Amino acid sequence: MAIPTSPATPSHSRQTYRGPFAVMTVLFFMWGFMTVWNDILIPRFKEAFELDYFRAMLVQFAFFGAYAAGALAYYIVSMVSGDPINRIGYKNGVIIGLVASAVGSALFYPAAVMTSYPFFLCALFIVGLGFAMLQIAANPYVTILGPERTASSRLNLSQAFNSFGTTIGPIIGGWMIFSLFNRPGANGADSVKVPYLCFAAVFVLLAVAFKAAHLPDFANPERVGRDLGALRYPHTVLGMLAIFMYVGGEVSVGSAVINFLGTPKMGGIPHEAASKYLAFFWGGLMIGRFMGAIAMSELRGWLRNLLVVCVPVAATGVVAYYAGVPPARHYGVYLVLLLVAFFAVSASPNRMLTLFGIINIALLAAGMFASRGLAMWSVLGIGLFCSVMWSNIFSLAIEGLGALKSQASSLLVMAILGGAVLPPLQGALADRFGIQHSFVVPMVAFAYVAFYGAYGYRAGRATDAPPPPIPA
Repeated sequence: MAIPTSPATPSHSRQTYRGPFAVMTVLFFMWGFMTVWNDILIPRFKEAFELDYFRAMLVQFAFFGAYAAGALAYYIVSMVSGDPINRIGYKNGVIIGLVASAVGSALFYPAAVMTSYPFFLCALFIVGLGFAMLQIAANPYVTILGPERTASSRLNLSQAFNSFGTTIGPIIGGWMIFSLFNRPGANGADSVKVPYLCFAAVFVLLAVAFKAAHLPDFANPERVGRDLGALRYPHTVLGMLAIFMYVGGEVSVGSAVINFLGTPKMGGIPHEAASKYLAFFWGGLMIGRFMGAIAMSELRGWLRNLLVVCVPVAATGVVAYYAGVPPARHYGVYLVLLLVAFFAVSASPNRMLTLFGIINIALLAAGMFASRGLAMWSVLGIGLFCSVMWSNIFSLAIEGLGALKSQASSLLVMAILGGAVLPPLQGALADRFGIQHSFVVPMVAFAYVAFYGAYGYRAGRATDAPPPPIPA
């Protein structure tokens, strides 16, 4: 039996859906804006509930563990009764994810009233389940809104708007949680009630808007079989581990930044001020993703090169403006290095993964052993080189899978479990050896990402060969 017709079949391969893609960028922005608030919750809950690093990092365990649980459930259902999104359509999958995220966000209010850390973790778990469905539906949906050859460019662009959310999220979140809603004499956890009720309202409004919007569904009623499905493809399986390591590495670094900057060796920067510096870490992802979208697009050569140079300069200015602090010269050096790297390997997503993985290892080593300024900006600069990892891994791992794309997407989203596992591991090392030396955890993670770019993406298949047929 040949591969069933998928949403990315030739009938759509030459068409680009600019309107629906613009709508999707709003969704990517929103979940980026909210996800990064976990980095604010960790120091907030650490103080409010008098936690050690390990227990504080359970914030990420609950949130990203839900991704794994939700994606595993999705995969099992797809094996037993067929791929759900192939039947209900990507649009309905997004709406279900938004409603679940709204429910989890609303539960923050009773959790704050009860002053219960386990209740907060349960609420985060439900938010994570909603985000898992959003990821399963939205990422492959973006890749099929146009030709497959520019899928990485579109995914990088949508992820760039996601990163714009993660850039301004720490600044706004730090101000709201540590200042605006922080009442004297109240438990620190009380300050999260109003912001998360607002999140719940926004998710409900987005669900209503998506229901009313005229978006192509691309539903595919054809079943894909009850064998291992996408797990039959080595490049997809190794891509799952690459997502596990990438997300775990990125989240581990982001989760540690505020506490890292608060150590005596870094000058004891207060949490609210440190949350502004965190914007440079997440802003780096925004900068790199905009550059990746441009570098791998089909723009004319001179225009593409001009934008690749101008975008990071303008975006860095935006980050510095919102953060209210200027970047040090170290960050400028890393921007130049990013530009050189893009011009060197932008035409090859896999080579970019390898190079950026190696650079991140070097930056982490500087964060562990260098002096104050260099260590601080090396850790913040890691975001620049994490930028295109998700989209490049994702597009390489689902390449050529036809009707199995949404199933493969669920497996890759399941691998977001890395964001649940590696931060508590780093927290345990931080409790024993100090937070600076705990960066060895993301260092190992980025080493695997480099391996996937060098070899894993092509394991088990010829570079230009179509995937083997799906058995009946």
